[in-house]
Amino acid sequence: MIQKAIISGGGTGGHIFPAVAIANGLKEQNPNIEILFVGAEGKMEMEKVPAAGYKIIGLPIRGLQRKLTLSNLALPFKILKSYFMAKKIIKDFKPDVVVGVGGYASAPTLIAATRLGVPSVVQEQNSFPGKTNIYLSKKVNKICVAHKGLERFFPANKIVFTGNPVRTEVAAIEGKRELALKSFNLSTDKQTILVLGGSLGALTLNNSVQKHLDSLHKADVQVIWQCGKFYKERLSKEVDTNKYSNIVLTDFIPEMQLAYAAADVIISRAGALSVSEIALVGKPSILVPSPNVAEDHQTHNANSLVNEGAALLVKDNTAVEELIPLSLQLLNNPAFQNKLKGNLKALARPNATQDIVQVLMDLKA
Repeated sequence: MIQKAIISGGGTGGHIFPAVAIANGLKEQNPNIEILFVGAEGKMEMEKVPAAGYKIIGLPIRGLQRKLTLSNLALPFKILKSYFMAKKIIKDFKPDVVVGVGGYASAPTLIAATRLGVPSVVQEQNSFPGKTNIYLSKKVNKICVAHKGLERFFPANKIVFTGNPVRTEVAAIEGKRELALKSFNLSTDKQTILVLGGSLGALTLNNSVQKHLDSLHKADVQVIWQCGKFYKERLSKEVDTNKYSNIVLTDFIPEMQLAYAAADVIISRAGALSVSEIALVGKPSILVPSPNVAEDHQTHNANSLVNEGAALLVKDNTAVEELIPLSLQLLNNPAFQNKLKGNLKALARPNATQDIVQVLMDLKA
């Protein structure tokens, strides 16, 4: 049985929520387990992980800035300092296993773990891994993946196809549609589009909805619009001024299971967590991959559903014109919605967290 575990990574909800799901899964197996998170100073995990009830230590690690800045000159020193800090953390804490979920802190922590001989695992959420995880895959014991075909990047004998761990409560949507719509003060007699731009928001998705507010109003369609904290104030003025009673604008959705339960169609970016949750809840979706991510991995994530006939894809540079009209067409095509739902069901991995925990337990054994 695992008595101590370190989980490292973060930067975005797409890394943090799977990390917390793994921690919760480990705790179900052993309520007395000690779990320590290692994150990056100043990043989202330093707030979200303690809120989930876990201790976290921050490393001074940073990423390379695309622009030429003085901070890039300090990067090698921050990486080196982070590695030695991670090494000391592992020596002091003495974990049975170390898990890296991606994000800046994951690399120095896993490198230190492998050099100290601690069993270690990469949890790769994307269908197209980044260079860091490709490098780490040669060092760690196992790689838990959420997509098929990653033998192109990782040693085949280390790959375990588990799916992405998601928050268990997110999938609990059965029979909650009426309750969910009432929680958003929406009608139970109208169709609803859920727009998800992530915790920081997505400018393209926001512009797409903003341009077609009149069309959505005329179509008598409801919208739960998660716009992100950077855009809320600006967009609130327009929604309030024009009295769009069919629009619920919010910067963040704390109870995602209610949003998923309320939705008839979902519009979303194609982060790894979003794609996995959409497959699990089985709702017809239109994915708009962000062009501003490394290795264009959101397009690869989206295609993992699109190529199986389980979702639709709209490119970022055409979304403002195409996205809302396509979503209205999808709402009016129940037969095609059912086809998407059926294909999504075949791709869902509801036991991902338990499968990853089993991989970790097998390493300890």
